[in-house]
This record gives sequence, C-alpha cells and structure tokens, in this order.
Amino acid sequence: MTGPLLLGVRHHGPGSARAVRRALDEAGPAAVLIEGPPEADALVPLAAEPDMRPPVALLAHVVDEPGKSAFWPFAEFSPEWVAIRWALEHGAPVRFIDLPAAHSLALRDGETPDDEERDEDSVRLDPLGVLAETAGYDDAERWWEDVVEHREGDAFAALGEAMGALRESYGDGGHRRDLVREAHMRLQIRAARREFGSGHEVAVVCGAWHVPALSEKTTVAADRALLKGLPKAKVDMTWVPWTHRRLARASGYGAGIESPGWYGHLFGAPDRPVERWLTKVAGLLRAEDRIVSSAHVIEAVRLAETLAAMRGRPLAGLTETIDAVRAVLCEGSDVPLALIHDRLVVGDDLGEVPQSAPAVPLQRDLTKQQRSLRLKPAALEKELDLDLRGDTDAARSRLLHRLRLLGIAWGEPARFARGSTGTFRESWRLRWEPELSVRVAEAGVWGTTVLAAATAKAEADAIGASALADVTALAEHCLLAGLADALPTVMRVLADRAALDADVGHLAQALPALVRALRYGDVRGTDTAALAGVAAGLAERVFVGLPPACAGLDADAAAELRGHVDGVHGAVALLEDAGLRDRWRAVLRTLAGRDSVAGVIRGRCARILLDEGELTDDDTARLMGLALSPGTPPAEAAAWIEGFVGGGSGGGLLLVHDERLLALVDGWLTGVSGDAFTDVLPLLRRTFSAYEPGVRRSLGELVRRGPGGPGSASTGGGLPPGFAAELDPARADAVIPVVRLLLGVGASAGGGDG
Repeated sequence: MTGPLLLGVRHHGPGSARAVRRALDEAGPAAVLIEGPPEADALVPLAAEPDMRPPVALLAHVVDEPGKSAFWPFAEFSPEWVAIRWALEHGAPVRFIDLPAAHSLALRDGETPDDEERDEDSVRLDPLGVLAETAGYDDAERWWEDVVEHREGDAFAALGEAMGALRESYGDGGHRRDLVREAHMRLQIRAARREFGSGHEVAVVCGAWHVPALSEKTTVAADRALLKGLPKAKVDMTWVPWTHRRLARASGYGAGIESPGWYGHLFGAPDRPVERWLTKVAGLLRAEDRIVSSAHVIEAVRLAETLAAMRGRPLAGLTETIDAVRAVLCEGSDVPLALIHDRLVVGDDLGEVPQSAPAVPLQRDLTKQQRSLRLKPAALEKELDLDLRGDTDAARSRLLHRLRLLGIAWGEPARFARGSTGTFRESWRLRWEPELSVRVAEAGVWGTTVLAAATAKAEADAIGASALADVTALAEHCLLAGLADALPTVMRVLADRAALDADVGHLAQALPALVRALRYGDVRGTDTAALAGVAAGLAERVFVGLPPACAGLDADAAAELRGHVDGVHGAVALLEDAGLRDRWRAVLRTLAGRDSVAGVIRGRCARILLDEGELTDDDTARLMGLALSPGTPPAEAAAWIEGFVGGGSGGGLLLVHDERLLALVDGWLTGVSGDAFTDVLPLLRRTFSAYEPGVRRSLGELVRRGPGGPGSASTGGGLPPGFAAELDPARADAVIPVVRLLLGVGASAGGGDG
C-alpha cells in the first residue's frame, strides 16, 4: 500500500466507530487526520479531559457576526470521536483536514467562486439512500444496520467501492462545495505524509462519500487552483454541549440519524444488545406505572428474534424490537410507544464540556450563575416554580428574565400570575438547546456579564423602539429582570414617547403593561415612584381622549377599542389612586350613555359599571331597553349584547339570575325581522356559544318556559329551578367540608361555624 489509510465512515455510525477503532489498533498510525475544521486542532486535547462527556460539538462562529456559525457534532459512537480518543490515548497527533471554518462560514451566503448555474430540479444525492434502494431496501437506516451494524469485519473496502461507483454515475451528486473541500483535504494529506512518512503512517477518517475523491490522482496545482480566491472571515471556535435530539436532525455533517439513542446503546452494549435494550424499555414503562414483568421482556426478545429470522435479517434491529415492544409490552398501543421513541430511541442526553474550554466572557458569567443558583442546563424540558419572596428564587427569576431580554430563550414563562395582577410566584419551562450557545455568543457584544449585557440591550431597545407599547413592555421587563441601571433611560424614553403620542389606542395599549410593572416592582421591592407618575399621567390622557375616539368606528376598530377598555379598566383597578378610579367611572358612564359610541363598547361599559355597583338593576334594564329598542339597527343591538354579556364576561350567569334582562334580550330577538335575523345570527352565536354548557342549558329552560310562565321570578309566581326565596343553611353547610379541603385547612370541622 502506497497511499494513506483511508477509513470511509458513516458519521455517527456505531458500526463505523467500532471498525475505526479496530483499524487503528491494527495499523498503529503515526498521525490521525479527521474530516473537520483545522481551527479545532488546538481544542483536541480537551477531549481527554474527565469533564468532557459526549455528545458535544465544535462550534465555530464569525467574530464580528456570531449569528453566522456552524456546528460539528460528535457522539460517543461517532467514528471521528473514537479516532480522536484513540490518538490521544496513543500519543499520536490529530489534525483536522476539512476546509477551514474561516472559508466555509465566509461562503455561507454564496457558492464556490467557480460554481455554475444549476438547474432548478437538481437535487442533492443521499448516498446511503441510493445504496439502500439499489439493494432493495426502502429504509436506509435498516440497510445500514444489516450491512454494517450486524456484521463482523470492516466494511471500508466495500463502502469505498460503492461510493466510487456512485461518484462515477452521479459526479458530485449536487454537493458542489465538496469539490473544494476535497481539494483542501488532499493537500493536507500530502503535507501530513511528507511530515510523517509514506505508507500507513497516516490514517484518514472521513465520510465514505469522500474516499473516491481523496484517492484520486490529482496535481497540487489543480487542487490549489480550486482553493484560489476563497473568501475568508475571522472565526472563533470552542466545544459546546450537544444533545441526542439534535443529532437526529440533518445538521452538522449532514448525517442526521433517526435513532441516536438506539445507536448509542448498540455502541455501548458489551453483548446481547437486544436483551439489554428491551430491559431498558421495561424499566422506562415501569417508571410510568405500567405493568411489565420479566416474562414480558423474555417474550419480546423471542418475538424480535423470530421477526428478524422471518424477514431474513442477520439480527433483530430497531424495527423488530419496536414491533415486539408494541405487541408484547404495549399491548398493541402506540401511545406508550411514542414515549419509548422519545426517551430511548432518540433520547435527551446532554453532553458536558470542561471549564477550560474557550468561551466568551458572557458564557463564563452565565455558567457561574447557573452553578451558584443550581440551575443546571438540561435537554429535557422541565417545569420550574419560583417563590419570589425567597432570595434564591428571586435571583433565578431575574436571571431568566435577563436572558429572555438578550434573546437567549432558555426559559419560557408558563404563567406569571393569576389573572393579570401578578403574584409572588412564577412558573417557567426550561430547556437547553445547543443553538443557545450561539445566542450567548451573539449577546456577548452587549457586555461581559449577563447583568451588564441585559442593561445595555434594554437601553438600546428603548431608544430604538418604534411604538409606545414596546417601551412600556420594556419597562415592565426591566423590573422583572432587576435592571435598575437601565430604568432611567427607559423612563426618559417612555415619558418622551407618551408626551408625543396622540393615538388613544397606543396610550391605552401601553397603560396595562406600565401598571403591571408597578405591581411587579412591588413584589420585588423595587423603587417604582417614577413609573407611578408616568402611569398616572398616561391614564389621564386616556380618560380625555377615549370618548371621542370611540365614535364612528367600524366593527373591527370597535372590537379593538373594546379590548383597550378592558385593559385600562384592569390597570386602573390596580392603581392605588381613588381619584383616578372615580374619573374612570365617569368616563365609563359617558361611553355607556352616548349613542355615537359603537354598540359593543357601550354594552361593555354598561356591564363594567354594573359589576362595579355603579349601575342599579333598574338603570341597567333601562340602558338595555334603549339599546334594544325598535329604532336601533339590529346589527348595532346585537353588538351591544356582545359587549354586555359576551367575551368571557360571565354574562350567561347574569342572564340566568336576572330574568328582566333575559326577557329584554328575548323580546328583542323575537321581534327581529327574518332578513335582519340572518345578519345578526353569527354575532349572537359567537356571544352565546362561549357560555358553559350548564349555563346554556339553564338559559334554554328559562326561555322555553318564558319569562311570564309558571315559576317565573319576574311575575312573582315562583323562582327558577335551584333557587329559593331565602338561604337554606343546611344545604349551604353541606359544602363547607369540601371548601375546607380545597383550601387545605381540613374537612373534619363542622360546617355550622363557616
């Protein structure tokens, strides 16, 4: 043999990984060359650190544009990882020989300099898919298992020959940039052979697709010509944790595998892989409280082996084990099978990298805070409940909010409060994805610590915000994240925008977020005096501008302003200012009684006033009677009903309890003409379909009986079913034990003292 030892592999293939280890043990090369970016050569020694645990990935990003990045992932069963570990254990140099990341990232937005126009219908060849189809398989994964994973011996020669035939038939297979990469790899192989000698002293571990090109006889001048004129960028590179779930996607080497958890098991199992795998499955199902015995496992093993024999396969593979699990352990159900696929076939393993790995300062500060707050990143999504009255949970909350402001979506809020007023509790969904390492690198331009970066980002966002609501939301975020140094800038911008913005909709949209910020500030003990002053001024401007803004609106604009009315009402209720609340009630009275205001807004304002005790039942009946009078267009009357009892306002119960109001609605509806009824029916259906089934049933009974029928409260003939003239103490006391149990105070005490 006069050439280097070419080991063509499938990236992330356990069979290839075992074969590479055997080949390296037999050849004992002086150096190992691996398909990968040469900038990573200095990072190879970290692979021997005890804190390095795959899956991990090499991350390269452009220094000035961290978002322009690329990953090179490695699993424990990746042939490249096995080659790196072998070289480190035997003291052999390791060189990465692929096209440098400095070139590949610079080429990300374009093609190679000599790339020609390609037909629109050209496709990128999947070599394994073509080989599997040629062999009569409809599944490339199953073909790979049969020809590599389940057979002893090395398949390098056979794979190389098969790839050579494919390259002869398909050329580059649509991978035009591979020609440039392979030219660079050939130059690096020549350089290594000059340095370490000829023969098998140099071993090359690369994708089997490249083997024919790397063994091709070309000139140095021809290879250098392909590399001439390549753009170049300044890049940084480091190790980052990776996940099995990300390995299942076609990324990195482009060798996305469907079952990384299964492949990891095949690589790590010393013997009897099927038996060991089905034992894992049984353990998972038992943890989910499913009844699985050792007899189930034995029967599943027998079934998997029988299926493999019937299908002519050398050993039971993933397909056979899944079929056996479905039939025996899952009793034919695909529901637990989905859990097995998610947890075991794919898996949620998250790798670890040592602290000595290069990292941007922001990443180091984040890692330090994660350790101090005991918030370990994990690939599996988990719920985190925080009590903001505790120092540790409050600090966790601030960290998660700061990361969200920086665009690092490690945690997503599951819920912040009961209703919209805020509480001392928060709930988060945490899940660490490898791409977040890129987001951390991008956010590094704002500062070297999470606090400094979030402060600078908040100030920049406030100055660049185009809408008033964006600034108020940012003020709320600053309080949630504890960014006291950013608040002065945000408040200055907020005051300026509020003074210049004359759109009542914008002001009304901004007020609720501002008031929520006040509430969150109270929870966290933050000084919010400046926010209180701005909120009060904003509320006054809304009060003045809202009545004229509610006139002459079409249906869509009226629905939008109705939402703003609800938002402002909730915000004013949270402000500890009795004068503001009185002025707001006056605005609501004006809107409820002004004919020029859209019906949906008038109806909503009347309902709010009724709930606040500002309207008596007689006043409410009068307003409804006016809104539903014969002179009111049916569409406008239906809109009033929608505002009064629709939109999740609990209006159904109001109609059940107040038969006068129900009689008004019923009388109006029966008097609407046929043509008008067709027009208002969609709005009425939307209004009443939102009610609970029990409420709709009660309303139907009342309407069927009629407001003047027997038992009607409005005629003095009795009360609706389920109601009595006076409280029944015995029936009321019967629910006290249940209420005590719900409140956690015990249900044993008697109900009479409730």
